[in-house]
Amino acid sequence: MAGRSGLMAVPAAESLVTWQAAAEAFLRRDIAPGTRRVYGLTLSAVASHLDTNVLAEVDATHLGRAVGLAYPAASPATWNRVVATVRSFLQFARRQGWVATDVAAGLERRHVAEDHNRALSREELDRLFSRRDVGVRDRALWRLLYETGARAEEVLRLNVEDLDLVAKRATTVRKGGDLDTIHFQTGSARLLPTVIGGRAAGPVFLSSRSPSPARAPASTDLCSTTGQARLSYRRAAEIFTTASGGRTLHQLRHSAITHLAEAGVPLPLLMAKSRHASLRTLQRYARPSVEAVAALTAAHDPAARRR
Repeated sequence: MAGRSGLMAVPAAESLVTWQAAAEAFLRRDIAPGTRRVYGLTLSAVASHLDTNVLAEVDATHLGRAVGLAYPAASPATWNRVVATVRSFLQFARRQGWVATDVAAGLERRHVAEDHNRALSREELDRLFSRRDVGVRDRALWRLLYETGARAEEVLRLNVEDLDLVAKRATTVRKGGDLDTIHFQTGSARLLPTVIGGRAAGPVFLSSRSPSPARAPASTDLCSTTGQARLSYRRAAEIFTTASGGRTLHQLRHSAITHLAEAGVPLPLLMAKSRHASLRTLQRYARPSVEAVAALTAAHDPAARRR
C-alpha cells in the first residue's frame, strides 16, 4: 500500500511495519548516493542492537541502548551525525503514521570541543570538490562558498538574476540587510551554468523535490520554471556535514580567509574580501594552520641551507 509520499511499499498498519522496511522506504527518497549509503549503514548498525524489529515496539529506552551499543566509542562529531540520522528517520516514520511518539527525543547531542584551527586543508577541499558521488548542485555550492568567502546564508539566497558569470561576481544581501558584491573564480563559473540549467530567474540553488502544498514556501523562494523551492540552509548543512565527515558549511568561509591570510594577502584586501567591519572579528577567522606556522618558522631559520 502506498504511503503519503507515494514512495512507500510497506504495510500501512503500524504494528506490521518493521524497522528494515521503514528504513528502505526512507532511503528510497531523492537523496545523494553517498548520503544514502551513510544513512543505510547507520540505520543497519542501530537495528542490529534492537530487541525487536517491529518499529512501533521500539521505545526511547530500547533506542538509546541500541545507539549506544552500535557506536560505543564514537567521537562527539560522529555521535551527533548518528543522532541526526536516527532522528530524521524516525521523524519520517512518524509522518507516515508508523510510530505514534517521538522516541528519539531522548537522544542527546554531545558537545564538540571548539577547533581553533577551523580551516580545511587544500587537499581536503580538492577531494570534496571533485567527489562524483555528490551532485553538481552541492559541489557548486561548496566551491562558491569557498571562492567567495561568503556566509552560507548570503550564497543560498542568491537568485539567477543576481549572477554575472562573465565578471565572476554576484550581488547578495549581506548580514545586516545591505546589498553587497561577492566575487568567485573559474571553478564556480564552470559549474553554475549546469546548476542554473537555462533558467532566467529564481533561486540559484534548488531543493531536490517540489514542496508539498502544506509546506509551500514564499513566492520569492520558489522557482516558477521547475516548481522547486530554494535549498534550505538546514538541508545544505546536513549534506555537507555528511560528505565532509563532520565539518560545517561555515568552515568553508573560515578556510577561504585563512588560506588568503597564509598567502600573505594584505589586511585591507583581506577585510574587503571577507567583508568584516571589525579587525577583531576578522582575526578569529584568519587563523593560520600549524603547517603554515611551521613553514614560516623554517623559512626564517638562519641555520637553514641557503640556495
